Amino acid sequence: MAPSNRADKKAALDAAAWMFNVVSSVGIIIVNKALMANYGFSFATTLTGLHFATTTLMTVVLRGLGYIQPSHLPTPELLKFVLFANFSIVGMNVSLMWNSVGFYQIAKLTMIPVSCLLEVVFDKIRYSRDTKLSISIVLLGVAVCTVTDVSVNSKGFIAAFIAVWSTSMQQYYVHFLQRKYSLSSFSLLGHTAPVQAASLLLLGPFLDYWLTNKRIDAFDFNIPSLAFIILSCTIAIGTNLSQFICIGRFTAVSFQVLGHMKTILVLILGFLFFGKEGLNLQVVFGMVIAVVGMIWYGNASSKPGGKERRSHSISKSSQQKHGGLSEPSDVDEKV
Repeated sequence: MAPSNRADKKAALDAAAWMFNVVSSVGIIIVNKALMANYGFSFATTLTGLHFATTTLMTVVLRGLGYIQPSHLPTPELLKFVLFANFSIVGMNVSLMWNSVGFYQIAKLTMIPVSCLLEVVFDKIRYSRDTKLSISIVLLGVAVCTVTDVSVNSKGFIAAFIAVWSTSMQQYYVHFLQRKYSLSSFSLLGHTAPVQAASLLLLGPFLDYWLTNKRIDAFDFNIPSLAFIILSCTIAIGTNLSQFICIGRFTAVSFQVLGHMKTILVLILGFLFFGKEGLNLQVVFGMVIAVVGMIWYGNASSKPGGKERRSHSISKSSQQKHGGLSEPSDVDEKV
């Protein structure tokens, strides 16, 4: 295949993967908001466990049909990933409960510099000045959009600190495991989703009771609420899969930067579906700044020297040992 055709194909697949993630992520936020606001289902951790249980079922079916090939992921690596992922989920829920919305949003924004630090330390990535400035513009724009009142207390700060670092580590680890063990997104989900589902379904009801003082067994599971729960779990399959695909193709930092586009879309859709509250001149101004920053980031990071690896942290021998595929995106393209 000619280089230009291969580049065009990669660009098209990158765009498709990103749109898949945007649509599924925004969709699940809207559905979960309706589920919690209209039916009072506030059991977020348990719901996440159900999401991974549904994803596990999907991977079992695909494996049975031959779409997921046998692969290997060492148990210590799997347990470390699940630990980071579960601390991320629990930390985010607790951070939202103990902190103001403003500080919660600021904490989420710090995931980008933390992800950058992880790439610099572990992958020896070097960023150009324009790339750094574009990231700063994105952060500024999203902050203008979302940050209102800011108050913090000691336990809220600890919860936010754990949430930020565990989420950043989990997203970095997705990219790391896919490269090191030549795993497709389906294969990695096949390894991680069952363990996450089991742990969250065991922990979730107790954590949700601690957070909300409500018992899930006392919830009125009527037909409309069950329909929304099933819809949420169905969309979650796409959300979980698309997250792994995007991080595998873009790295965790790019995923975080582009991910703020979802924040903007959620604000717009919230305005369309749930009323005009929250959409004012300040929010619109912040959206414009953030979009400019995202466009600048895409241009700056794609230029020579914009974002480059100084040395490969993973040896070729390790890649050959685990299947000989240099990029997980090759596997995802075939899937």
